[in-house]
Amino acid sequence: MTTAPTKTWRTPAMILLCGGMALTIALGTRHNFGLYLRPMTADLGWDRETFSMAMALQNLIYGVAQPFTGMIADKYGAARVLVAGALLYALGLVLMAFSGNAWEFMLSAGLLVGIALGCCGFSIVYGVVGRAFPAEKRTAALGVAGAAGSFGQFVMLPYGQTLINHIGWHSALLALAVTVLAVIPLSAALVENKQKIEQHLFKQTIPEALREALGHSGYMLLISAYFVCGFQLMFISIHFPAYLVDRHMAPDTGMIALALIGLFNIFGTYSWGWLGQRYTKKYLLSALYLIRAAGIAVFVLLPISPLTVYLFASTIGFLWLGTVPLTNGLIAHVFGVRYLSTLGGIAFFSHQIGSFFGVAIGGYLFDHTGSYLLMWWLTVAMGIIAAALNLPVDDRQIARPAVATA
Repeated sequence: MTTAPTKTWRTPAMILLCGGMALTIALGTRHNFGLYLRPMTADLGWDRETFSMAMALQNLIYGVAQPFTGMIADKYGAARVLVAGALLYALGLVLMAFSGNAWEFMLSAGLLVGIALGCCGFSIVYGVVGRAFPAEKRTAALGVAGAAGSFGQFVMLPYGQTLINHIGWHSALLALAVTVLAVIPLSAALVENKQKIEQHLFKQTIPEALREALGHSGYMLLISAYFVCGFQLMFISIHFPAYLVDRHMAPDTGMIALALIGLFNIFGTYSWGWLGQRYTKKYLLSALYLIRAAGIAVFVLLPISPLTVYLFASTIGFLWLGTVPLTNGLIAHVFGVRYLSTLGGIAFFSHQIGSFFGVAIGGYLFDHTGSYLLMWWLTVAMGIIAAALNLPVDDRQIARPAVATA
């Protein structure tokens, strides 16, 4: 007598929906922090360097934490990591609200929130989504999840600004702390039946997977190009508004440009994921980096005006996070999905190292040359290099012994 398969509410669609909503909340909240720079520094008597150093530490910790939280998620389950991340996130936000000096702010906004983001980032959710969907739908599903994270940037900024306007920055941080706790019930959809999944996966330990990936030239080329992605995007995120003011643009122009980046990012991330399901991912990545470099070059060469700013923001927004589903989809294709959170986390660490240098070098070059021009051309050159790095990536799926199913 055979037993009928047990039905579960944790369908691939439900996993994608809840995982995407978790990314919307977690990553969208992160984009609020820039709104607190002026009110917090004004009320607490801090300089902007104090606030900026905490945010820089947050980005660095976020990147450092991802490989380790990815390993924990692959071994013990993404849902547990998400719950821990939500609790740490809420604690970090509460302590941010009550920070009285720079060290307390570094601990809360930098260390705790950075670790929390490592528990709630793309790599954690992508591991579960990647295992939930078959290969022929996987990259498109990752694109949808990525678009959800992008939507968070678009929707959570007005939410955060409204909170600050109506209840002040202190209470707004406490409200955000309550908001991020919504990740906990959403994480229930990402609980996996590890025994059932492992029956269909190649038997491999985490150290074995790491040795395999780090010894694979294609993986090293892929994560090297991902460094360039972080370098370009964080330079634009942090320095673009100041660049526009330097070029005598109205402050509202920068605000609208950032909103356009967030809006077109939603469509771009989904579109690149959709394309990745139908065409060779390494060539798409190469094309994305090349188009991004060309877009930056054209923007720098053209006379600046609100129209060129908005066209550039729309273009760069469409290309903004398209690398995320393509990179993770390519990792899943080559190495399988067993340790997708781990290997994706290492790739993201490279991305965040690039982010750190993009912000730092941009500021250094401006201080020493009085202009961002050299930095803009450096981002163009690095985009061309990233395009070239992706072309020779060996994207052949690694042959695995057949796995017996129960």
